[in-house]
This record gives sequence, C-alpha cells and structure tokens, in this order.
Amino acid sequence: MTNHKVVAALVGFGLAVPVVALAQDQRLEEQLVNAMNKVFGVHPGFRANHAKGIVVEGSFKPSAEAAGLSRAALFSGGTIPVTVRFSDSTGIPNLPDGSENANPHGMAVKFHLPDSSDTDIVINSFKFFPVSTGEEFRDLLLALADSPPNSTKPTKFEQFADSHPSVPAAFSTVATPDSFVDEEYYGIDAFVFVNKAGQRQAVRYQMLPENVVHLDKSDAAKRTPDFLMEELPEHLKRGPVTFHFKAQLAAADDSTKDPTKPWPENRKVVELGVLTIDRAAENSVEVQKRLLFLPGQLTDGIEQSDDPLIDIRDAAYAVSFSRRNP
Repeated sequence: MTNHKVVAALVGFGLAVPVVALAQDQRLEEQLVNAMNKVFGVHPGFRANHAKGIVVEGSFKPSAEAAGLSRAALFSGGTIPVTVRFSDSTGIPNLPDGSENANPHGMAVKFHLPDSSDTDIVINSFKFFPVSTGEEFRDLLLALADSPPNSTKPTKFEQFADSHPSVPAAFSTVATPDSFVDEEYYGIDAFVFVNKAGQRQAVRYQMLPENVVHLDKSDAAKRTPDFLMEELPEHLKRGPVTFHFKAQLAAADDSTKDPTKPWPENRKVVELGVLTIDRAAENSVEVQKRLLFLPGQLTDGIEQSDDPLIDIRDAAYAVSFSRRNP
C-alpha cells in the first residue's frame, strides 16, 4: 500500500498544510482533530474528516426479527423517519469524488424516534478499521503528515503501515462506487442489543444496498469532480432506493473491543429492517453543517460494547462540530 496519497493530494490541490499544535497535554480528541487538520488543512465550516457530503431523507421499517434482539424503539414495529448523510473521506471539501483518497465513503443515519429523541449510526465502506485505538489513529495521521512527496524511504507512513498490518489490509477492502446507493457500509464498532427479556447480544452493523457497483480506478479518475454528489439527487428523482439494515451476531469468543478484527463470515447475520431513501434534503450544504452524528448516541435497548473507539469518536466529532459552529 502507498501512503494513501493524501499528502500528495494536498500538494496537488495547492493546499498548505498548516502548522498545528499537537501538545501532548491536550485531550486525545483534540489531538485527533488537530492531526486531521495537519493532514487535510483547516477549512472553516467543514468537518475535520468526511468534510464533503450530501444529506438525504427517508424512513426505516423494522423487521419482525429485530424486536426479538433489541427492545429499542426503532425496532418496535412502526415506520420512523430518518436523516442520512453520505460522505467522502478526508477533511478536504473540494476533493474529487473519484479520488482514491475519497475512500472509505461514509453513511451516517439519524433515526427520529417516536418520543422525539434520536439515535444514530455512523458507518463506512471499510470492512474493518485500520487501527485499534484513538492513539493509534492519531499516530497514523501524524505519520501521513510527516510523509510528504519525496520523503526519504521508507517514509514515516510506510514505517507505520509495516508495523500495523491492519492498515493496508483495511484499505484493500475499499473501492469507489458508481453511486452512494450502490455501496456497502459497515459498522466498525461493536454494540450490544438488549431485548425485553434482558438477553444481551453483541452485534456489528451492516447496511447493504440492492446492488453493489464499484468503478475501476481509471474509470473513477475520469468522472466529474462531484459525480457522486450530483448523481444521488437525480437518482432519487427516478424513485426511492432501499438498503437492508442488518446485524452480524458475535459468538461468545469474538472480540468486541478491537475494530481491526472482523468477525468470521460464518457468523449469523440478521435483517433488522429496510431503510428507504426517497428525497434529497433542501439546501444540503447548510443542513449538514448543523447535523452532528454520534456513534454513541444510543437509545434503550442498544448499549456500548467495550470498544474504546466509540467514546473517542463521540468526543472527536463533538470537537469538530464545535469548531465548525463556533
């Protein structure tokens, strides 16, 4: 694997990488956001990562089987509204959608529950995460920032990837889709479902489309810079699209605290329901600036596992939100 070409992309876009203080006495979530700013640049009003995105709306209808796994209100049987944001990776808001750097693509879903509260999922097209902890993710970002073009080989990033084989393995699982709705999205973190009887089951989420269509690199590079953002509203004008929201069930000996370790493919997968997207949000650019999706924003019947990334993701997203909405 190469250095994911992120730093080279910054140079190609003419972006200056700012000098960002990364004091070790800062909270980890601040160090993470600062490291993202160091790699991707500072872009006021935009997220530190997954800066480029589009908001759409629709509904979720749970399956009958979901209620047996979790007592959560979103699985109680009624159809509930949802707000969904699809996004490109990196903190670069004008990154071409066909760039390799735009992978993994993200999908964040906010379920609007009957009691007027929300619960979120934040998933992406990685099959598993490159690193296990927030500290390692910070170090990965800093290694990227310290590996500009023409760096001495092996670069800091190459050294990091050599010592963390999960990094190239994770990036090998992603590709550019021809549409946001023709991509699979996975939950890298484990959560715990609790049903009405108090039974507990660790799960990882999957959001699977009707079709998966990936482009080869040469085709993706030829697409217009905003082809994914422009295609989705046009797609929805022709009719709604659906995803199958599923849960992979952990066995007793499956690790729930290490997001670099996917569970075996033979683990049971249960359909939780169908998510339908039928319209693009009006004024998506402004709407998404006000939206905050948190993996740890849960509801009764869904609990955090022992995965440490859940809390640090929540905290880092909140820091990024506060900086783009001062």
